[in-house]
Amino acid sequence: MKYLYDQRGNAVGFWMDHFVYAINGRAIGQLNGTHVHKLTGQYVGELYEDMVVDMHSGNLGNIGNPGNPGNAGNPGNPGNRGAVNYGYPDMFYLLEE
Repeated sequence: MKYLYDQRGNAVGFWMDHFVYAINGRAIGQLNGTHVHKLTGQYVGELYEDMVVDMHSGNLGNIGNPGNPGNAGNPGNPGNRGAVNYGYPDMFYLLEE
């Protein structure tokens, strides 16, 4: 399990295997390499430095719905890692829409 953070440094989720989860353990996305997609398959952004960001790669399409892996449980919150700016917009919020 690896935590995911927003640009303010707050832990907003985590990923395990090929799935992305909200911090409460609810499955909200899937990974295809470094490409991050909603569970429905819609492309959202790239996994970069423990964030989901828009690297201006264009729209990589829809990879389809893999099914829901269920709730992974709440792993706890590791706290704030400090604000960072890699020059790419934070896109994690799109997974929760």
